[in-house]
Amino acid sequence: MVTSFQLNGVLLGPSAGSFFLIAGPCVIESEAHALRMAEEISAIARKLQIPYIFKASYDKANRTSLQSFRGPGLEEGLRILQKVKEETGVPVLTDVHAAVDVPAVADAVDILQIPAFLCRQTDLLVAAAKHAKAVNIKKGQFVSPWDMRHAVEKVRASGNNNIFLTERGSSFGYNNLVVDMRSLAIMRQFAPVVFDATHSVQLPSSGTGGKAVSGGQPEFIPLLARAAVAAGVDGVFMEVHDNPAEAKSDGANALPLSGLEAVLKELLAIRGALNPTTGS
Repeated sequence: MVTSFQLNGVLLGPSAGSFFLIAGPCVIESEAHALRMAEEISAIARKLQIPYIFKASYDKANRTSLQSFRGPGLEEGLRILQKVKEETGVPVLTDVHAAVDVPAVADAVDILQIPAFLCRQTDLLVAAAKHAKAVNIKKGQFVSPWDMRHAVEKVRASGNNNIFLTERGSSFGYNNLVVDMRSLAIMRQFAPVVFDATHSVQLPSSGTGGKAVSGGQPEFIPLLARAAVAAGVDGVFMEVHDNPAEAKSDGANALPLSGLEAVLKELLAIRGALNPTTGS
């Protein structure tokens, strides 16, 4: 049975009155940028009364090119994430790629995210379960929604019930992703579900402009997010940047900060239509 859980005093999951938001830049670009993005997104979320979790990566270990920016690394990245948490008061999420890093990362942040490519890595899932307050498992682009029950069971059997799953699209031929909205309902049988509206519009490793980077179709972010909220997801994940054209990672599929509030208002209207008693 899927249950809600408390994180830093905020109820997340099916019993909550609204969806929660996970948002921030793909990677930590600098301390000042991470703090500014967390503060500005947090202000929008507070205004709209949406529970908010800041997201940024200290290391992007699966970049397409060896020359791509990966982030500040473990030590400096965790220092910055802790500062974001202390100064803004919002929960913080980051992804982790190696089981050996889990204890340090779990000590610094509130939620450990298992990257999509690693969602079947047992040692990583078990380590996250044993150390983290909560675990977000991103569904691999190569995994069926019903097979994500096994990842959930690995974490749950290792002693952690604070789990949610994130849909980020499925591989559809080369360099393309599609979202099967049925997957949201299927995975919600196992754990609360988040929809990743920005990675779902990514064109993986498509070599846009001859570069070894992924492309994207950010114009479809609002459309897919609306569909996911209408399907009943518990949370929405969006990589948000104040200047996507200059972002050091995933700028091609990021939502501009300037458009965030309008998109969230649309999502709240849909959620309110589904649950009129919540007063959204």
